Amino acid sequence: MTGNGHKDTATVGDFADADRGLIARLDSGRIRDDQGRVVWDTDAYAFLDEDRPDTAHPGLWRQSRLCAEQGLYEVTEGIYQVRGLDLSNMTLVEGDQGVLVVDPLTSAETAHAGLGLYRSRRGDRPVSGVIYSHSHVDHFGGVGGVTDGNVPILAPKGFLEHAVSENVYAGPAMARRGVFHSGSQLRPGPRGRIGVGLGQAGSTGTVTLIAPNRDITRTGQEEVVDGVRIVFQMTPHTEAPAEMNFYFPEHRALCVAENATHNLHNLLSLRGALVRDARSWSRYLDESLELFGHDADVLFASHHWPTWDTDRIVAFLSAQRDLYAYLHDQTVRMMNQGLVGAEIAERFQMPPSLERKWHTRGYHGSVSHNVKAIYQRYMGWFDGNPAHLWQHPPEEAARRYVACMGGVDEVVRMADEYLADGDLRFAATLLDHAVFADPGHGRARAALAGVYERLGFGAENGTWRNYYLQGAAELRQGKRASAVDAGAGVTSALSVEQLFATLAIRIDGPKAWNEHFVIDWVFTDLDTVHRTTLSHGAFTSREKPRWGEPDLAVTLNKFRLLRLLAGKGTEGMSFAGDGTLVDRLMGLLEEPDPVFDVVTP
Repeated sequence: MTGNGHKDTATVGDFADADRGLIARLDSGRIRDDQGRVVWDTDAYAFLDEDRPDTAHPGLWRQSRLCAEQGLYEVTEGIYQVRGLDLSNMTLVEGDQGVLVVDPLTSAETAHAGLGLYRSRRGDRPVSGVIYSHSHVDHFGGVGGVTDGNVPILAPKGFLEHAVSENVYAGPAMARRGVFHSGSQLRPGPRGRIGVGLGQAGSTGTVTLIAPNRDITRTGQEEVVDGVRIVFQMTPHTEAPAEMNFYFPEHRALCVAENATHNLHNLLSLRGALVRDARSWSRYLDESLELFGHDADVLFASHHWPTWDTDRIVAFLSAQRDLYAYLHDQTVRMMNQGLVGAEIAERFQMPPSLERKWHTRGYHGSVSHNVKAIYQRYMGWFDGNPAHLWQHPPEEAARRYVACMGGVDEVVRMADEYLADGDLRFAATLLDHAVFADPGHGRARAALAGVYERLGFGAENGTWRNYYLQGAAELRQGKRASAVDAGAGVTSALSVEQLFATLAIRIDGPKAWNEHFVIDWVFTDLDTVHRTTLSHGAFTSREKPRWGEPDLAVTLNKFRLLRLLAGKGTEGMSFAGDGTLVDRLMGLLEEPDPVFDVVTP
């Protein structure tokens, strides 16, 4: 269907593919946790069945209609997908005795509901294995809802390291930015959240992580799980730092993880992430095409709907390959002509042959911010202009700009003129300076909120829409806390080394400048010793120290360390040496701010 709700021959293919193989839907798309809190609600998107309003871009409306369909679908004989019960898909592959779960969604509650829907139609098969295609939380967070971990759990090499760095180390900052990225605090509706291109939103239930027990380390590696043969392709630094595609030879089915979906993806997520490598992304897709594409009857991914028939699969992978190659090569070409990221983004033109394909449109990533990401990957934050080398931070710069322009009232008046001329972008720039110079100026806040709202309503990209509309909401209504803390659910799966790393990034450096002590942590359950050293404000750790004596030795198990880091004290630990050091260490920790300011100083 098109954005206005009427079928035509140009778009019926995607809707037919999205409906193909439907077996059953949940009677209600509303899923609750044990306390009765709604953690997912597909039914809230029923408004997408209506004609498109003026408050939504036609392309994004169409994409959201496709993503909002929920149910259990047959991909091919023996392979099924649960779609529309979270941001991502959960795929179920039947084995000799049970069923393999691929990418168990974001939350234990949604994954459990999806598995229940499958079992209601395919029988009560036990979960006989789990595959994490990559290290993003919407592809592992629900694992606790489908298994206790006593099965093979396969993941690409480096999975746990990168899952930790995203959801724990940088978790608070990414979670705050993620509110804007996903629009999680916006009400679903024509004036609010309609989707993020990959799906509608992430669920808000219980995030879990069970560490992998079988690593995939090389392309061509074959594994058999419950009688199912799987051939893997490593694709690091594509959509995630640790990611892999895989092929099921007996099913002639190819899973491309999140490397080829029905939209242009991000090279740099607006919520924050490592910059992805467009060149490698393109090359891995070409390798997928060569290794598996010509032998596949169906291609499916961790988002969206499958593509059937070999010729269509080859065409789809080829276009996706060319999409990322063109973005990379043309950005670098213009970069080497002296253009900076913002200039390249403004001049960049996609080939018409790619631009008119629905699956290359920028519903989740955009050409504009992907081009800037490629520039950043090669050149960093600095564009080479000396005037930009040591600029004032936003609040200080805003005060000076506003003073130069005659005060906040004059800036708001000037913004009104640009707004009347249809220049929303510069109106937003002027009003942003006004708000940062005087955050209590009511007319400036209201005007900026109005500009953000208009920019959001016109955005084809779902994450851009959410960023603008969440910005408008916070200017009008203030901030509120997010309902989800992904880091809390994954902490127990971390290694001791990773746990100490999470502690290190919470040390208030200036408070710790004059502290110097060494603690040995003797783990009875792991039969190992970790030495931590605090010196010069830096907290470092190493396993099995060989030299020197500590100021304190603490005997404990990993569970006790988890309790300590959660602020629950030292019960169950024994000490030899200066017993005050643990309390001194904990007193140096700083709590992250989960609702730091974004649209105001």
